[in-house]
Amino acid sequence: MSTFSPATKSPMDVHDKFASDKKRSPPIKVLSSQLREGKQHTSPNGKIECTVKRLGQGKTVPLEVSVVWMQGTVLEVKSDNSTTVLLLDETGTFLVSGVSNIPKGKPCLFPGKYVMVMGVLQSCSPEPVLRAVKIADLSLNDAIHRRMWKFEVQDLQQTL
Repeated sequence: MSTFSPATKSPMDVHDKFASDKKRSPPIKVLSSQLREGKQHTSPNGKIECTVKRLGQGKTVPLEVSVVWMQGTVLEVKSDNSTTVLLLDETGTFLVSGVSNIPKGKPCLFPGKYVMVMGVLQSCSPEPVLRAVKIADLSLNDAIHRRMWKFEVQDLQQTL
């Protein structure tokens, strides 16, 4: 006997959701300069993608990114319809939109805070723009996070 009632999702609906999640690419750690210098295009399925040069020595094949993980210092918070945030990493600025739709995202958005943002790429240049999916405050250990970030980006990009 099935435990699903008409008011709940069927086992097939649940399976379809997991199947679609598996198709989504994981976030790729990048610096804002990589996106600015990258080549933007639209994939066959309509997603905005950016072809970026990898950091580090070794693999030279460019990376295709559409979902990214970035870190930076909050410079400005604009409370418009979806709250837009201007962040600064060690290579330049980038914008993050849709922050008000992220649970627990807004409390860490004050100028000077160091945050991690995962988001869907909306534009590569002239300034990178992401639609936020997740935001976390890294200010507690920001000195370590700042120092290690470029190495983390390079390590991941050489591993992929």
